[in-house]
Amino acid sequence: MPLRIAFESGRPHSCILWGPPGTGKTTIARLMADAFDAQFIAISAVLGGVKDIRDAVERATQAAQGLAPRRTIVFVDEVHRFNKSQQDAFLPHVESGLFTFIGATTENPSFEVNSALLSRATVYVLQPLTPDDLKQIVAVAQAQQALPAIESEALERLLGYADGDARRLLNTLETVAVMAAAEQRTQVDDAWLLQILGEQLRRYDKGGEQFYDTISALHKSVRGSDPDAALYWLVRMLDGGADARYLARRMVRMASEDIGLADPRALRLALDAAEVYERLGSPEGELALAECVVYLSVAPKSNAVYKAYNAARAFVRQDVTRPVPLHLRNAPTKLMKELDYGKGYRYAHDEEGGFAAGERYLPDGMPEQRFYAPVPRGLEIKIGDKLAELRRRNRDAGGG
Repeated sequence: MPLRIAFESGRPHSCILWGPPGTGKTTIARLMADAFDAQFIAISAVLGGVKDIRDAVERATQAAQGLAPRRTIVFVDEVHRFNKSQQDAFLPHVESGLFTFIGATTENPSFEVNSALLSRATVYVLQPLTPDDLKQIVAVAQAQQALPAIESEALERLLGYADGDARRLLNTLETVAVMAAAEQRTQVDDAWLLQILGEQLRRYDKGGEQFYDTISALHKSVRGSDPDAALYWLVRMLDGGADARYLARRMVRMASEDIGLADPRALRLALDAAEVYERLGSPEGELALAECVVYLSVAPKSNAVYKAYNAARAFVRQDVTRPVPLHLRNAPTKLMKELDYGKGYRYAHDEEGGFAAGERYLPDGMPEQRFYAPVPRGLEIKIGDKLAELRRRNRDAGGG
């Protein structure tokens, strides 16, 4: 991989390390500094600012101009927290080669890092550690910290608790070591571990990319008519601390976007679920959300209204502003009536079957449109048949 090549060649390059907490972003940056015998300057974007950047530039200049010139690596943790001007402050020094820039972020750099800086840095995506990786960390910690033996069930709980985060695992092992020593335990079993850890809390970023990836998985599971997967992602989000009201709002959107008129009851059920949660709160109200997500998953699917709305918006955006035909205009005053507002309008309720066959409702001169195309599923089967019949009557009446 390019990062390994950089280490082996002795030629560092600016990069962005993108991944969840505890995947080794800071460790990689420090290893790179050690491998290249470079001065290592760390800046926290949460606490730092332009002054820290100026200080880093000054130190890098001194290192480069000293009797024994040294490279400098400037590491910025949580680089997405820097604003545009702060990120731009790095650009001339990265371009001049004064220092190698390494940024660490838990957010998607495509959205959070300036394009100018991003174009000068290679992005490396770090994945959560696998259970096998975490087991190796446990083995090393046992050797170094004299941890007692850990039963297999307790070990699995530890790995699940860490959830791919090495830092979290190490902190937990340190707590386990201290508590085991205090109680002179020679073995860690699952029951004792539960007492130490309390309720399992999985790492969950309520506002970051993982949040949006998970809600995407929930939405796509509903769209794909998989109630089991939808329930899994719903519970994952609730377990991670997501706002249940936000989930309820998303279900209303799913009912409108992906089910639509194939089953109009879905929208009402989604609104009811949101109201039930408002009344009951957590955890009682969460069952209504679960009921809703299962119903949405098994309901017939149609995005016909969604597509029709987008098509109508696109048409209106590019079209001219067409006047309302006279026969469709309101005529509340005598003057308006004298100007033929509303003249010739056919009141549909007075026509056969409540339908004014051949009547036209689009602006004059505008070609006929077919924004809405019902799908052959659910209630839209009947809607499609009804539209076909009405259009036939229009053609027979000479209305197109």
